[in-house]
Amino acid sequence: MTLDELTYKINGCAMKVHNTLGNGFQEVIYQRCLSIELERAGLHYVREQPHEIYYEGIEVGTRRADFIVEDQVMVELKAVINLEDAHLAQAKNYVVAYNKPIGLLINFGAKSLQFKKIYHSNRQYRP
Repeated sequence: MTLDELTYKINGCAMKVHNTLGNGFQEVIYQRCLSIELERAGLHYVREQPHEIYYEGIEVGTRRADFIVEDQVMVELKAVINLEDAHLAQAKNYVVAYNKPIGLLINFGAKSLQFKKIYHSNRQYRP
């Protein structure tokens, strides 16, 4: 499956969740529901996979992306009224930290589902 096909399937799963629940729930509810839809779609994923963050070779903390799907796509969920630059920066940092070619930032908090694709700047993207 190409990355474009994979991100299309993930977005479809997210749309199903948003169409069913609408907006207004906490992020964790959308995360649990998306997990169900990813399973139904036959996609392999890891939820909240920890990843160490280093500063000049010293471990300074751990971050957790909401999903890593098919070991290729980092998925970060939000449940906010509007996405802000800080959310995009966080998703971009996760794509780089997890060394994935692409990430999806999905916001369930708006009236319409919002998607943003984030590309790893140092990796070749092959749709």
